[in-house]
Amino acid sequence: MIAWFTVAEVGVATLAGLVCIVLGLAGRRPGDVSVGVLALVELLLIAQIVVAIVQPLVGNPPTGDLLEFWTYLVSAALLPLGGIVWAFVDRGRWSVVVMGVLALAVAVMVYRMHVIWTIQGA
Repeated sequence: MIAWFTVAEVGVATLAGLVCIVLGLAGRRPGDVSVGVLALVELLLIAQIVVAIVQPLVGNPPTGDLLEFWTYLVSAALLPLGGIVWAFVDRGRWSVVVMGVLALAVAVMVYRMHVIWTIQGA
């Protein structure tokens, strides 16, 4: 995977997580900002799915376990969606904190996917 894309994605997911956690601890209910940052994380994950499909076709196959990579990618793509749905159902301030924790989990998963794709030997 492209290193700068991974760094950007981890950065956005981490920033989104911190924004949501701070807003939640400040007593804010889910709003446009908290849902928007998770939507941005989801868009980046969708872009990563496209990149993961194209990269082997252009000669950049993963160096690690492909099943593990796709498991992380699918899980990471489902977490922000789950957080957004929960925010609309719950509408409480703790749902914003949960969205933040989910975004931080996505950041860890994206880093792990980068390790599987570029660093880890088969």
